[in-house]
Amino acid sequence: MASVYKQISGNDRAEEKPTGEKRNKQRVLILSSRGVTFRHRHLLQDLYSLMPHSRKEAKFDSKTKLYQLNEMAELYNCNNILFFEARKGKDLYCWMSKPPNGPTVKMHLQNLHTMEELNFIGNCLKGSRPILSFDAGFEKQAHLRVIKELFTQIFGVPKNSRKTKPFVDHVMGFTVADGKIWVRVYQINESETSKKKPVDGDSVDVDELINKKKGKSGDFDVSLVEIGPRFVLTPIVIQESSFGGPIIYENKEFVSPNQVRSDLLKAKAGRFNTRTDAQRDSRNRRAELGLTSHGGVKKAKDPLSDQVLFA
Repeated sequence: MASVYKQISGNDRAEEKPTGEKRNKQRVLILSSRGVTFRHRHLLQDLYSLMPHSRKEAKFDSKTKLYQLNEMAELYNCNNILFFEARKGKDLYCWMSKPPNGPTVKMHLQNLHTMEELNFIGNCLKGSRPILSFDAGFEKQAHLRVIKELFTQIFGVPKNSRKTKPFVDHVMGFTVADGKIWVRVYQINESETSKKKPVDGDSVDVDELINKKKGKSGDFDVSLVEIGPRFVLTPIVIQESSFGGPIIYENKEFVSPNQVRSDLLKAKAGRFNTRTDAQRDSRNRRAELGLTSHGGVKKAKDPLSDQVLFA
């Protein structure tokens, strides 16, 4: 009876995957480095809840020996790695890799907003599969095509993965703008179309009445409601192998956030130095003219003043 029930219900995986056809087996290892903030931890938890084929691991201690992540992925039988590296408690970098042969993409993550911060009204079922929506700009450049393939294999939940429910109720959108990748998550919301009640003299649709009696649903309005999280990724480099190998792409326009903060401090210091030099020059000119700061004749210094005693 069990085999008959499987054949009737369509749950027999042998029928879904004929002999010789390769199944899509994807498992993602999600982890972070030490030094992440609470917002970064909430982002990891949000992504873990949206990806039923992922495995969450403890923090990774080293920030230089990232090639050890390949061994960790092999231990947990994962063929994708999503690693978040925190720097100085402020900056967050995202590493996406395909062990053991690569490639690896390093991106700077900014404009982060978690589900708790956004508090949107949308919601999706836990364990459901997403629809991945990519901008047409991903097909225009070679490095964006590589990133698109990594996104597809990491965020695309396989049909027969563990903890996966047979529902598709949310969309992950990836958009390219200003050299950055904007990531948004939406719920697919279906609602019945509102139809006014027939008034005397109006024509009545017989098919619609029959469908209502049979319990069949009518037309639906499909809309998207954002649920979060949302963030922006800036590609930095792409390496040929997994956490190593030659660099096949480098973003020349990327400016490190450390450099941005250093430039701001130098600009503030430059304004202070300019103002201090101007005040010193003004005092020197007034001293040469024998004037005080109030514009009168210079008075004799007090012999008991600090300038005279401690000169």
